[in-house]
Amino acid sequence: MAKQRRLNKGQLRRIKSNQEKRIQRAELEIEVEDAALDASESGIVVSRFGQQAIICTDTEAALRCHIRRAVDSLVCGDEVIWRRFKQRSEDVAGVIEAVQPRRSLLSRPDYYDGVKPVAANVDQILIVSSVLPAFSSQIIDRYLVACEDIGVTPVIVLNKADLLAELDSEQRQEITDALAVYRDIGYQVLEVSAKQPESLDALQQLLNEHVSIVVGQSGVGKSSLVNALLPEIDADVGAISDNSGLGQHTTTVATRYVVPTGGVLIDSPGIREFALWHLEPERVAWCYIDLRPYLGQCKFRDCKHQDDPGCALQEALEAGDLHPLRLYNFHRIIESMAIKKPSRATTRGKKT
Repeated sequence: MAKQRRLNKGQLRRIKSNQEKRIQRAELEIEVEDAALDASESGIVVSRFGQQAIICTDTEAALRCHIRRAVDSLVCGDEVIWRRFKQRSEDVAGVIEAVQPRRSLLSRPDYYDGVKPVAANVDQILIVSSVLPAFSSQIIDRYLVACEDIGVTPVIVLNKADLLAELDSEQRQEITDALAVYRDIGYQVLEVSAKQPESLDALQQLLNEHVSIVVGQSGVGKSSLVNALLPEIDADVGAISDNSGLGQHTTTVATRYVVPTGGVLIDSPGIREFALWHLEPERVAWCYIDLRPYLGQCKFRDCKHQDDPGCALQEALEAGDLHPLRLYNFHRIIESMAIKKPSRATTRGKKT
């Protein structure tokens, strides 16, 4: 049997380039004469599916549009400029031609696709955790870092709080203590249950006059929570896997809903893990608001904030001014960034 010849780097680059060109030719590109389109209008992206998006206007709730290739990035919540077809021959209303400047952008680092935008123009992020499948202060801390990084207000929501009574005393105390830490720092914490409507009153009031997005691991009950807050939308709800004990994905794309009492709520896809490798370790430290007062006060500039002599964070910890849980989570995040950070080629990502 003949030995297979290995391709050199130049040949591999040419093959990759040709593949990318074929993909680009296969992608939908709308070439429409200006005469076939009406004047420009404003709209907001409700959800995106490939080279099409659902948008809404002040008077219309759902219009399907093509996306110009010149539009480099488009996500739920984007404010766009679009133009209608003068004659609609298919179930498409028009073409999105431009995206307005974003006031904020929540992104989710993905090992294979790079940093992927999730939703734009949000001013409040509801970080949903739950008693089941498992409460994780590590995931909460990761989302808190993301919120501080983009300057958006976080609200920590413990869902399925009715199940706390079913836990043993040690598990229940662990969750209670963790939530107390976040309250002491200054974060707003709500304990709710989609099965107990009266527990949702405070959360419902928080939605008024805000653009909020619901985030969290798969299985924490985000879609059930959205259904309880907005019963008319009937979002898909999944169950906890019997085999793994983990949540299963039900929401596949971020989707925007209007809150009847005022405001907007965006339901986002669940994830297994929320990475932060797109940030520098110094930025992660700054995004821990309780660590922030001590940064820059260590004896050595390259302090790792562990057993380094003269570490201001360790001194604050010993003095009782920092909670061990937060410093522990910070170190686990930094460790995970060093282990899982993908190569530069991988992080180029795809257009969204």
